[in-house]
Amino acid sequence: MIQEPVPTLLERVLQRAVRDHAAAEGRRRLPPALHVGIPGGAVRSFELVPGEVLDLALRIELVEAMCRDPLARDVVPLLWLTRGPDGPDVEDLAWAAAAGCAGPELGVRLDLVVVTRRSWLDPRSGVGRRWTRLRH
Repeated sequence: MIQEPVPTLLERVLQRAVRDHAAAEGRRRLPPALHVGIPGGAVRSFELVPGEVLDLALRIELVEAMCRDPLARDVVPLLWLTRGPDGPDVEDLAWAAAAGCAGPELGVRLDLVVVTRRSWLDPRSGVGRRWTRLRH
């Protein structure tokens, strides 16, 4: 769970995730996706099918599988969901719970944030940032 004050390096990494998502999405709306890695670096993505129900056990397995490669390289990855500008979703908390369960099983602390074209938010703590105009 991300708490205030957010470390400067983490804040820059999360801002990079927002910029990358805004550039990728452009004017069309991309399907929601789970990303694991470091924004701007090696990233693995899993496209989420709207309406498809995944239970907690399957979400945990997906998170663990996606995290194994970075962890094998001694990199603790960041997890982020990308989606449209809609408000908080129950899916956000479901994926945050999966990250919270997978982390201890993998022996690390995993943070998950929700990224839109203009913001990032930790759904567990409510900490986040929003921009009206994102500068590069």
